[in-house]
Amino acid sequence: MDYKNLNLTNTHKNEVININAYLNVLKNNKWKIISFAVVITITVAMFTMTLIPRYSATATLLIESESTKAVSFDEVYGLDSSKKEYYLTQFEILKSSNIAKEVIKNLNLKSHSDFMSEPSFTQVSINFIKELFPFLPRNIEPILSPTIQAQRELLNLVHIFKSRLIISPIRKTQLVNITFESNDPQMAALVANSVGEVYMQSNLDAKVGITKKASDWLNVRLSDLREQLDTAESKLQLYRETEGLIDIEGVASLISQELEQTSEQLVEARNERNNLRSINKIIAEYGEDSIERLGNMPEITSHRVIQDVKKEMILAQKKVSELGDVYGMKHPKMISAQAELAAVRDNLHSQIKGLIVGIKKEYSRANATVGALEREIESIRLRYQAVSRKETEYNQLLREVETNRSIFNTFLSRSKETEVTSDFNSAVARFTDRAQAPLNPSKPRKKLIIIITFIISLGFAVVTVFIFDALNDTVKSKLDIESKLLHKMLGLFAQVKVEKNGHLYTYAYLDAQYSHLSESVRTLRTGLVLTQQMDRKQHVFSITSTLSGEGKTTTAINLALSLSQIGKTLLIDADLRRPSLNKRFNIPPNKGGLSTLIIDNGTTNDCIVCDDKSDLHILPSGPIPTNPLELLTSTRFTQLIERLKQQFEYIIIDTPPTQAVSDPLIIANSCHAVLYVVKADSTRTSQIKNTLDRFSEINTPIAGVLLNKVDISKGTDAEYADYYNPYGYDVQTSNDGSV
Repeated sequence: MDYKNLNLTNTHKNEVININAYLNVLKNNKWKIISFAVVITITVAMFTMTLIPRYSATATLLIESESTKAVSFDEVYGLDSSKKEYYLTQFEILKSSNIAKEVIKNLNLKSHSDFMSEPSFTQVSINFIKELFPFLPRNIEPILSPTIQAQRELLNLVHIFKSRLIISPIRKTQLVNITFESNDPQMAALVANSVGEVYMQSNLDAKVGITKKASDWLNVRLSDLREQLDTAESKLQLYRETEGLIDIEGVASLISQELEQTSEQLVEARNERNNLRSINKIIAEYGEDSIERLGNMPEITSHRVIQDVKKEMILAQKKVSELGDVYGMKHPKMISAQAELAAVRDNLHSQIKGLIVGIKKEYSRANATVGALEREIESIRLRYQAVSRKETEYNQLLREVETNRSIFNTFLSRSKETEVTSDFNSAVARFTDRAQAPLNPSKPRKKLIIIITFIISLGFAVVTVFIFDALNDTVKSKLDIESKLLHKMLGLFAQVKVEKNGHLYTYAYLDAQYSHLSESVRTLRTGLVLTQQMDRKQHVFSITSTLSGEGKTTTAINLALSLSQIGKTLLIDADLRRPSLNKRFNIPPNKGGLSTLIIDNGTTNDCIVCDDKSDLHILPSGPIPTNPLELLTSTRFTQLIERLKQQFEYIIIDTPPTQAVSDPLIIANSCHAVLYVVKADSTRTSQIKNTLDRFSEINTPIAGVLLNKVDISKGTDAEYADYYNPYGYDVQTSNDGSV
């Protein structure tokens, strides 16, 4: 059989979660799990029953976003009630130590049983031990003054108080719940209401205190500000009288207008002077005698008198021209017209000369006017600067007066507001629901505690069982043998009742009372015989195990009894250190046996015993030698086995445990195969594998593994029934013995 492939197949099967395996683990340990859960639950229930019930009372406060005021001056208090931080601050104030101290003081909670702490069990135990053993070191507590001692006691009371106080804001509202726990329901309600009342009163007291401080400070500042205002007004009045000022702003305005008008006149005069200067310059260039050229100057021709004369001259020339066409040059009319033209021309020249003289005079006058206006502007400017300096000083004094007056009026107004509102303050919060004495305790919730304890302990027990099962490295089933040991399972023996001496009844196989065991032995016999060569006449099997107490001797006896029914069988006790077949078959201790035959001090007929109740032949161990390993390794032992093969068809050799001595390895060299006995759910897999590897090293075939002392009520494999009860026998099992 290819056990490597079998192992791969089983490994593949194990990859699928086996729900039945987990259910079987729970089934096998159900009473342990239930017992553990019940014990823990009962213990916790007994402890819970001793707990003192606690009552919770809750009062609900509505914290106003803005308290009612006669006038508004929130900045005095320094709180912005429109912000989220405002409400968080109020919640923290409710939890503060100052509120707790005030409530403790008002209700005299120091004498209440809730706040009278008693020494803990641990402290009492420590003190008792120290009294029994005076030599143990003791903590010397310092001597405290009454004040410090009272402070410590108060801090302890505050700590206890705050541990029982719960402040819980209601989400998205301005409501907050004040909950207090106490052993007394009346006290719980009283304290919850008192916390709200103290909070509201402390807020009012704080406002009154702040208002009083603000009023006192404002009054002091008002006196100083009044003096400053009076001083500033006196300075302003003195300056006005000294400088003779009535309406400085009007004076400054008049001077400013005068300066502006004079500046405009100066500009006009300068423009006129500049024009005249340019004309005089041209006249100087042309010369005063160049009447014709000067007469063509735009400044000259644009003059009204010149234009009138030129018109007359044009008319005279026109008249001469017209008369010249009619009359001759000497005609009186012609002579008269020419004389009139000459007179007009002379008049034009004289007018031009007069205009030039006038322009010169006008230029001189313009120069004089410009100089006068410049001197006037300078004088006005000096007067304006003087007035400006006075106005600046005046405005400074006036500004100081106005500033002091504004500050004084502000403080005076605030002082009046404070005086008016000092006796009017509304609470920042109000009760929407006052706490009432609860009828039922809130803690401990005994039923819930017991239920949760049972569930948790049950779950813990289940997890622990699974952990121990996962850590259990023992062989419990056929699957374990084939997957972990890589060997096949030849048979399975269940747990059965044993005799008082701790061993199974020797002839259990032949007893109808143990019919189920007999069938299991027959199954083992069939499997063992079929694994060997069918054409072989003799079959020698050694029976061994890893540790003592796994049932290898009982297995050897029952297998030998079974084989004796189908052929001549010899059962050899090869345990030369701790033999057991003598007691099982009531063979005298001094009877010769295996050791006798190896030493060659006897014959097989003298040493082999034939059992009266069966056809089984037994070769006891004989006298215990001092050197058992040397006897088994000698050629005499091998020769003895060869001689016995000639006499018996089946030979079963009971050997010592492999972990104790090396005898089974030596004996296995003379056997056809080894039947390995494993106690179910007992021997560790690593120990078994180490032993099987040792057999493999010496090339000893392992016929198979017998799983012994199996509690089939905890079976996880369906094949248990096939190995143990193939024909429907009524199986009765017990946990107080083994095969």
